[in-house]
Amino acid sequence: MSRLTQVHEDHGATVTERGGHEVVAHYGRPERAHQAVRNGVGVIEHGADVLVVTGEDRVAYVDNAISNNVPTTDGRGVYALLLTPQGRIRTDMYVYNAGERLLVVLPPGKGDPVGTEWSEKTFIQDVDIEVATDRFAVFGVHGPNATEKLASVLTETTPEQHLRFVRGSLGDAGVTVVRTDGLTGEEGYEVICGAADAREVFDTLETRGLNAAPFGYHTWETLTLEAGTPLFQSELDGAVPNNLGLHVAIDYEKGCFVGQEVVSRVANRGRPTKQLLGLRTEAVAESDAAVFDGDESVGSVTRACESPTLGEPVALALLDRGVDEQVGEAGALTVRVDGEERTATAVGLPLVEGSDRSERLPGGETPTGD
Repeated sequence: MSRLTQVHEDHGATVTERGGHEVVAHYGRPERAHQAVRNGVGVIEHGADVLVVTGEDRVAYVDNAISNNVPTTDGRGVYALLLTPQGRIRTDMYVYNAGERLLVVLPPGKGDPVGTEWSEKTFIQDVDIEVATDRFAVFGVHGPNATEKLASVLTETTPEQHLRFVRGSLGDAGVTVVRTDGLTGEEGYEVICGAADAREVFDTLETRGLNAAPFGYHTWETLTLEAGTPLFQSELDGAVPNNLGLHVAIDYEKGCFVGQEVVSRVANRGRPTKQLLGLRTEAVAESDAAVFDGDESVGSVTRACESPTLGEPVALALLDRGVDEQVGEAGALTVRVDGEERTATAVGLPLVEGSDRSERLPGGETPTGD
């Protein structure tokens, strides 16, 4: 559930559901909110699940479960995956070292199953896993003026590097501020606070200092699509990470984790079978719409929209590797829309350049635990 149901209603919000969380879809005119973020700064309440992991063996325990190295230094985080034995994505997550505890931030609906599974496998390790979603609120602040916005209200200097964080105050509320990994293609931060402080923090982010436009998940989807960022719900769930270029989430040299053998074997082969590309299309396609090269099916759309920035239909699509040779060839592909074949052009990612670059794109910098 949202921490701010009444506040969002007062703003005229239309709500939707994500993984058991009530979240804002939009406040009306989501395209205007999109432009506000692209040209300035916006704030969104995220429907995230949160685990708190404590105990002497907390770092080693979580490190053995996930695809990346858990940071051993307070104030640092990492993006990582949980995989099946077949190397497919069960969930993604961020793991932050907060001194005597780890904070694990997951997509909505994933906190309970992951927390239960990890608790059942602790055996003799000194580890305690708490599903603490109800104790926290998580807000995103995004846009080319995001740093300026936080500087106008935060008591500490914002971190400069991705997935580093500082502790400070917004008004009377204590907060943790994380520099995000650029998912919208713009400068971004996550502001994590106690649930009781959610209203004050949201008000501070929206109206104090430099104003920030509130936005919902409709705008989150269009921003991240333009940035080329694969998201759990639309691109990652059940996918092979190599096909998405998610090297930033995997340390291929670390000790064994579930699915490591498969993803390492694919990586050693050099070229995965699929690739995430952008499409410019004649009309907005549905998710799962088939993409063709002549009469041959070469993949499918994962997400599509009318781009508020570009003013034309665009999409992300998971396509056969050979299609990358046709990037930029106008009308070389077709996509099925309402039963008709409409021309499409494969393009590289991101679709829109902003003030930052999503680390989930191929070529994003690989983080280290320290």
